[in-house]
Amino acid sequence: MRDSRPQLLDVLFDDASAGSKGPLHNVQQRAVALLKLNRAVKGLLPAPLHPWCRVANFRQGILVLETANASWMMRLRYEQPALLSALRAQILPSLSSIDIRINPALMAKGSHQVRNAEKAPEKPVPMRHLSLESAEELRGLASRSPEKLRKILERLAALAGEGTNTTSRDK
Repeated sequence: MRDSRPQLLDVLFDDASAGSKGPLHNVQQRAVALLKLNRAVKGLLPAPLHPWCRVANFRQGILVLETANASWMMRLRYEQPALLSALRAQILPSLSSIDIRINPALMAKGSHQVRNAEKAPEKPVPMRHLSLESAEELRGLASRSPEKLRKILERLAALAGEGTNTTSRDK
């Protein structure tokens, strides 16, 4: 019969730290194994799939992968045969199949990871220069244009020779 009485957390942690085969030790080993498997799977998948896919479980020869939505699930299904053969050859010879499931909670986690990647330092925007010939053409066009457009073209032609940034606009 199973021992289902509550146990103190101190006892569980002491057993786990002592290296005995207690319940927490088994959970920790399983978690470490799944983390290693997750790293291996992500190493075999294309980079765009990384934030949207993770290993959920491995039992009875079936690898369970979770993905954020149906769109990512279809992309993962395209990679499934190559992933299955690579995992069988490199890590899990006992792997029989891959099951892909949708977990909407990954959508929030994945979009957060993508936003953090986008916050990486951006490359400086190159400076654009307006040549003197282009400025003369703009002035000629301005002389034949209506009042409102003429003022805009003249202001643009006045920028010739100055370094102007693509994001700055003089009004």
